[in-house]
Amino acid sequence: MPERAKKIVIVGGVAAGATAAARVRRLDETAEIILLERGPYVSFANCGLPYHIAGTIEKRSKLLLQTPEGFFSRYRVQVLLNTEAVEIDREHKRLTVRDNKAPDPAQALSTIDYDGLILAQGGTPVIPPLPGVDQSHVFKLWTIPDMDAINKYIKEHNPKHAVVVGGGFIGLETAEAFVERGLSVTIVELTDHLMPPMDAVYGKRIQERFEAAGAKVLVQKGVQSIQQNTVTLNDGSQIPADLVLLSVGVRPNTELAKKAGLEIGSTGALVVDEYLKTQDPFIWAAGDMVEVVSRVSGAKVRIPLAGPANRQGRIAATNVVAALAEAEGKTGPAPLTYRGAIGTSVVKIFDETAASTGFSLAAAKKAGFNARETTILKAHHATYYPGDQDLLLTLVYEAGSGKLLGAQAYGKEGVEKRIDAAAVAIYAQLTVEHLTEIDFAYAPPYSSANDPLNMAAFSAVNALSGYSPQVSADEVPLDGSVQFLDVRTYGEYSHGHLAEATHIPLDELRDRLEELSKDKPIRIISKGGFEGHLANRILKQQGFSDVAYISGGWATLRLRNGLNIEA
Repeated sequence: MPERAKKIVIVGGVAAGATAAARVRRLDETAEIILLERGPYVSFANCGLPYHIAGTIEKRSKLLLQTPEGFFSRYRVQVLLNTEAVEIDREHKRLTVRDNKAPDPAQALSTIDYDGLILAQGGTPVIPPLPGVDQSHVFKLWTIPDMDAINKYIKEHNPKHAVVVGGGFIGLETAEAFVERGLSVTIVELTDHLMPPMDAVYGKRIQERFEAAGAKVLVQKGVQSIQQNTVTLNDGSQIPADLVLLSVGVRPNTELAKKAGLEIGSTGALVVDEYLKTQDPFIWAAGDMVEVVSRVSGAKVRIPLAGPANRQGRIAATNVVAALAEAEGKTGPAPLTYRGAIGTSVVKIFDETAASTGFSLAAAKKAGFNARETTILKAHHATYYPGDQDLLLTLVYEAGSGKLLGAQAYGKEGVEKRIDAAAVAIYAQLTVEHLTEIDFAYAPPYSSANDPLNMAAFSAVNALSGYSPQVSADEVPLDGSVQFLDVRTYGEYSHGHLAEATHIPLDELRDRLEELSKDKPIRIISKGGFEGHLANRILKQQGFSDVAYISGGWATLRLRNGLNIEA
């Protein structure tokens, strides 16, 4: 009698689940694989939804990466759409499922036995309990039907004013899509800057780009209620809104796991070990619903991003096949461990890009690190080659060891490649000193002989050693206790400056030292940091003791609130 094939059931058919199903088949041609998806589509590109609304991705079909028929044809995976797992009988290794399209509810429930179970249910957008949230012009964007509903509403109702609640990834991408569709857009963000995982200077740069495109941005504001044609904010003001998108966060889908008695961690997500196994020896989990280890801090965190979800799906699939083979005394694949995530991300802001990896300075301090930052503004490639663009780049590092903790960047060109390199450095636990030594690819159209990452690392090392002290823009007191020295050119100074600063262009500094006091701390303002470093070295060698330049120079200082700026 032929041996019974092992049955592996996967709950959730998007990033982690679809990846897991394909991986199981590559490892075991004999396994019976069943993939359950509670929605009407499997393996769709949810990261591409805003770009179809914008019209950048013209064909809706491009977002459908696989179909049930395609899954079966290529992988012999049985896909059950509109099928929701409602209960796990761990003792008998049995799953109760509901057919959400069944004409007779009494016949909607059935059971599926499993030998190994992978939970990959992802997350669900948080819908705040606001008055008016259930109206027909209020949307979320998470699935193909969500996208279709938004497109249909725009086509049929021709809305003029869109309000996007939340300034994270989906909120910003959809706000841009609405701008591209010709709507008047207002973004409402509860924190003090857009893209809260990044530091404030980057959120403010993103805000400037949206405002340049005609959108309105309201920070430190919340929505109190939604009416037919307006939104009321928590300060009582009203803004026009005949289309509202809610994008205030994502919660992990753990209801099924909780009901089965599986452990939920302090982050609110499902607990798994380094093999992505739950405390049940026959149940693994992957994707947005699980908590993972931060490779920066070692703490348990939630990182709901597509990249980690896909890799987790691959690892969970490998380990389920390995465990079932071992249970039968057979040779299976070597188990894989998941060593944690860094949290690397990138977002398109019209013709510009914002990207980050690891911790922001605020996040590093919150995690307990004695963290510092260094920021530079540099051309993304050699300035003598046509087309150079400003690149704002920040490195976050541990003050004592110099260990790299995070990086952020913003600009038109070369942003994501620097962040990808920084992500590798964080993974390898490199220091900023290591970054000064790395050979990055160089030719004039692509970089400079010292890449911006090298230059930022030089700046950090100089600050750590005391050779060239620096302070962040937020650390500069505005109470008159320091004297500001602006060393930018006359042209740069004329476009905006701090009213109380003494302006001495760098090339004139040695001849005008008498204009500065040695009895008062000096904080140097430069274009993007480098000229501040040069001025720093001049002054320190001329007997000025308490001197530091402002990290990022005017590029960061001008974004600080409360400054007395003149143009």
